[in-house]
Amino acid sequence: MLLNTTHTNKENNKLIDDIVGKPFSLLQSIKMRGVGSKRMIVDEVSPNMASILNTVSDTNYGNIELRPIGILIHINKGLQNFTWAIPYYQLVVYKINGSSIHSNGKFIHFRNNKTFKENKKFFDKLMNEKIKYDQQFNFSPL
Repeated sequence: MLLNTTHTNKENNKLIDDIVGKPFSLLQSIKMRGVGSKRMIVDEVSPNMASILNTVSDTNYGNIELRPIGILIHINKGLQNFTWAIPYYQLVVYKINGSSIHSNGKFIHFRNNKTFKENKKFFDKLMNEKIKYDQQFNFSPL
């Protein structure tokens, strides 16, 4: 779900908390050694999300925040902020020439550059959290 989060809105905050869970506490985030990525350059987005990118040739930036049952992708467009909430069960990550995150027919591709390489540990943490979430619902036929 894509939301305009430029201004604080209780309804948006409640909706985000319902979809991906409440933010990790300070103690939990310290134990996890951080729950947010460094900013990365947005290379490309799906056509149905093109409205959230800058129309001029400015560089678009985004970052990812971990939540207990999903992730938030924060994207800046000038003075506006947009947040894309993705629960883990809808999250698909491809690592081809950078990283591409897909969910519900939408995608965002982050450029493979120095800032992306600095986020390698974060992406490993993201995949570990998704695996932990998926293991809760592991139904084996045995």
